[in-house]
Amino acid sequence: MIRLALALILALPAIGNAQQLRVATYNTELSRDGPGLLLRDITKGRDERILQVTRIIAEVNPDIIALQSIDWDHEASALNALSRALAAAGVRFDHALHLRPNSGLATDLDLDGDGLTGGPGDAQGYGAFTGQAGIAVLSKHPILHEEVRDFSTLLWRDLPGASLPQMDGLPYPSAEAQAVQRLSSTAHWVVPIETPTGRIDLLTFQAGPPVFDGPEDRNGLRNRDEILFWRHFLDGQFGQPPEARLILLGGANLDPHDSDGINAAVRSLLTHPKLQDPAPRSAGAEQAPDQGHQTPNALDTVDWEKPGRMRVDYILPSRDWQVAGSGVFWPAPGDPMYEHAVNASRHRLLWTDLNTN
Repeated sequence: MIRLALALILALPAIGNAQQLRVATYNTELSRDGPGLLLRDITKGRDERILQVTRIIAEVNPDIIALQSIDWDHEASALNALSRALAAAGVRFDHALHLRPNSGLATDLDLDGDGLTGGPGDAQGYGAFTGQAGIAVLSKHPILHEEVRDFSTLLWRDLPGASLPQMDGLPYPSAEAQAVQRLSSTAHWVVPIETPTGRIDLLTFQAGPPVFDGPEDRNGLRNRDEILFWRHFLDGQFGQPPEARLILLGGANLDPHDSDGINAAVRSLLTHPKLQDPAPRSAGAEQAPDQGHQTPNALDTVDWEKPGRMRVDYILPSRDWQVAGSGVFWPAPGDPMYEHAVNASRHRLLWTDLNTN
């Protein structure tokens, strides 16, 4: 019994201390089918998946967490309700950022090439209503809101070296569509945070999936360029890159080797000279049946029904950080938290501990 109890303790991430900063990213998949529904479900306090998500975040207890697939609203009511639920579960975040994303932001053009207008694919980012499946940041330390840089309005065609889709040598779906199409499916933010040991910059995003399109590869090309935006940013093509320590984290929707899409894009981030890859691992993924994938099983961060397990979520600190530990919250079968991890979301929470001295 003593040996089993010790194994369970070691399987859980240690709580961060004053000399370390724990950062996390989590695609919660809590988005709902209509505005206000997420707020309703959080407030009722009976939705099992919401309860599992809050328990997982409380278990990991990060200092800063980037969340994906959280519906946006003007008053941040849903995010505030989630923050209260997290406080009740034992982890308190006094600071939050929840800007309007591109997802669900309607246009009057056919942006997805289906010959129709007004559908979720004709929004700047796929979504049935403004703010569906947005992103957010929760922090125990002050967010410097006046210094946040939001690149979500950047037009896709204005990205250096943009790979705009074509069909039969013509802009796809039209030149008019490409003239208004933004790069970000959801958002690209640079979020400065004042920690007890100094300022850091959080670079966060959620790229769209590189599938669900046709031979023009619109979604694949856009996913590629959403990821490559960060290379251009770090290389100084969108103004002075941050001088403070930084952490790039969020969802690329792309595995370095195994998923559909232009995999070289995410590999170029993993090998960028300003970044390091802590390569967080989990016992749950490592012990899952082998799929014959090139990416090591232990690094997987999502478990999709048909594509299978892949590594598509990332935490990449700048090289001036000393990484003290990292992991994917995916306990092995038999662990008390295993069912929570696999049922809360198809994605898993990633965490990294960084020494602050």
